[in-house]
Amino acid sequence: MPTSRSPIGIFDSGVGGLSVLQALRHELPHEQFVYLADSGNAPYGDARGDAFVQERSLAIAQHLLAQHDIKILVVACNTATAAAVELLRSRLPELPVIGVEPAIKPASFSSQTHHVGVMATRATINSQRVARLVADHSERAQFHLQACDGLAKAIERSTEQPLSEQADNSEIRALCTRYTSALGSFGQKTGQMDTLVLGCTHYVFVKDDLRALLGPDIQLLDTGAPVARQTRRMLEQRALLAPEADSQQVQLQTTGTLSALQAAAQRWLALPASCCVIVNVPSLNAAMTT
Repeated sequence: MPTSRSPIGIFDSGVGGLSVLQALRHELPHEQFVYLADSGNAPYGDARGDAFVQERSLAIAQHLLAQHDIKILVVACNTATAAAVELLRSRLPELPVIGVEPAIKPASFSSQTHHVGVMATRATINSQRVARLVADHSERAQFHLQACDGLAKAIERSTEQPLSEQADNSEIRALCTRYTSALGSFGQKTGQMDTLVLGCTHYVFVKDDLRALLGPDIQLLDTGAPVARQTRRMLEQRALLAPEADSQQVQLQTTGTLSALQAAAQRWLALPASCCVIVNVPSLNAAMTT
């Protein structure tokens, strides 16, 4: 059985969920973390169907339970949350599971023009979960949804480039330009979008590119900090917070290329390459059903 010293498990289709890990490390400075990037199958959100995402999500959750005895699981992927979070909760009832979802609710309250842009993967944009969120909050704001095919993959791919090339990634800039232009007009005037929801954890790492395109007055919302606070609350409720005397420990795992994860860890989290390992998470044999 997990104890207060057991690690927190986190997974994403790739390196995007490191943005959530970043927030978790800030909120929970005494915890152990095991992060798994399923980069060998990334990205989930552009072309993968729900059945594939559900199978991978359950396989990864079972791996983290079996190998690390995790005390809570954070699904740091909007696509996996939309497709699989309820399945994980039903199949693993003993494991607390926290998902992420686009910050549509807070955007509906904070937007002054009542027009909000939402960038996410196609699977997230088309999910019933997002449809429900938009419907629930449409009285306060009008939401403009944009599927950003290829952007998460480009961000994944950028981690495999030399640092000098990462700082000047024309592919990412071009995709950000295309999708923000497709959304429409941003600004503070009536009918313009004054808020942009980053509905994929990968997109947090291109905030600078988006800020350069949209200007300093546009609000960019992601869900890292709220998810970290919810994780703390759930651990407190279960008396599973790590002792304050413990020092934080982080292990990063990948089903893809080790050097890409190492580069992302160093670039975005200032973590050493020694934190990173390759793992094999085989597919489940049983057919998945919802």
